[in-house]
Amino acid sequence: MQSAGTKIQTSQEMTRSLHYIARQPILEADEKVFGYELLFRGGLENYYSASDADAASRSALDTAILVGLEVLCDSRRAFVNCSREVLLKDYVTLLPPNQTGLEILPDVSPEEVVIAACQRLKAGGYMIALDDFRLNDPREPLVALADILKVDMTQTPVHQALPLVKRYANPARQLLAMKVETREEFAAAKNAGFSLFQGYFFRKPEMMQGRNLPVSKVSCLRLLQAISRPDVEPAELENIIKGEPSLCYRLLRYLNSPAFGFAQEIRSVRHALAMLGDRELRRWVRLTATLFAAQNKPSDLVLSALVRARFCELVAPKIEISSGDVFLVGLLSLMDAILDVPMGVVLDGIAVEQEAKAVLLRQPSRLSPLYDLMLAQEQADWEAVIQLAAGLHVPENVVAECRWEAMQWAHRMTLGV
Repeated sequence: MQSAGTKIQTSQEMTRSLHYIARQPILEADEKVFGYELLFRGGLENYYSASDADAASRSALDTAILVGLEVLCDSRRAFVNCSREVLLKDYVTLLPPNQTGLEILPDVSPEEVVIAACQRLKAGGYMIALDDFRLNDPREPLVALADILKVDMTQTPVHQALPLVKRYANPARQLLAMKVETREEFAAAKNAGFSLFQGYFFRKPEMMQGRNLPVSKVSCLRLLQAISRPDVEPAELENIIKGEPSLCYRLLRYLNSPAFGFAQEIRSVRHALAMLGDRELRRWVRLTATLFAAQNKPSDLVLSALVRARFCELVAPKIEISSGDVFLVGLLSLMDAILDVPMGVVLDGIAVEQEAKAVLLRQPSRLSPLYDLMLAQEQADWEAVIQLAAGLHVPENVVAECRWEAMQWAHRMTLGV
């Protein structure tokens, strides 16, 4: 709900508020996405300084987060960092309680007014998390109100975290392992009793020696390989799709989703191919092959692959990089994690141009600046975003606009799938 005295923001003003925003997924033990921590430059409080909490900033944040939360967090709960000032001044009440978790920062002293603010917010439906929690933490008086305790695994290794789990974990309170970067760390934290996890361990393939891809995933690679050829015939695509019944079903289900809005139901693969032009056909096959390949994988992998693909596609025309299909580069950038095979294996089965292949293998390439910008924006490395944007001669607000548009597009593409 808009605050008194505010006015509806233009698209340009809203994008300006999203200039520095990223997200990091929080996963459950089965690797399903529980929610996202929203990462703002300098934190949420930067938008509301003690001396100048003006209406323009309030309205910009209100619109950017409240209206765009479904896209920003893919309809999952959003977690935002809260300083003492943010808690006491009720700025977080601009966010919907049933979709928001509040991360109380380590330097917030558990004074009576802070405890009262947390009690009021929790009663209002907000989830409370204590960030970077440790043994003998000075925020102990807030533990009774906490739904989640976040433990930094780089500062509190698993063997030191066991007493925390034993003392604080219960049916009403979960412990979250932060900065989990490898599969081994994930397994250790899970065995120790943690039930939530944050870090990019799930974006790295297990690299198992001699692993054979299932037939269905081989079909996905065959599709991606076929569609990368400029002279591919629709009949060839139709045969590949029909050869994998579950993929055929997935394709038709996807094409009949609200994202496309066809008035007429698509009843056959041939009908689908006839309805689409060459460009949209290639996009459709790539997206669906990616979605199908990622079954039983964290949904954030698929969403991030789509955001990356669209972001590269939107930024490329604005910078001095002449290349082929940057959309495919973004889409393939997470395919190793989706398929659980090394990137070299993925690329062996797909015909991509040399510059694209080099950047995906993290070798020198003309596409490296664009690829690095994509990663920096995603990982909230704001200093790198500034430097890379300057090097590419593209304004930072344009980068932000492309990222926001890519997120909206990816969200639409996954609706109903």
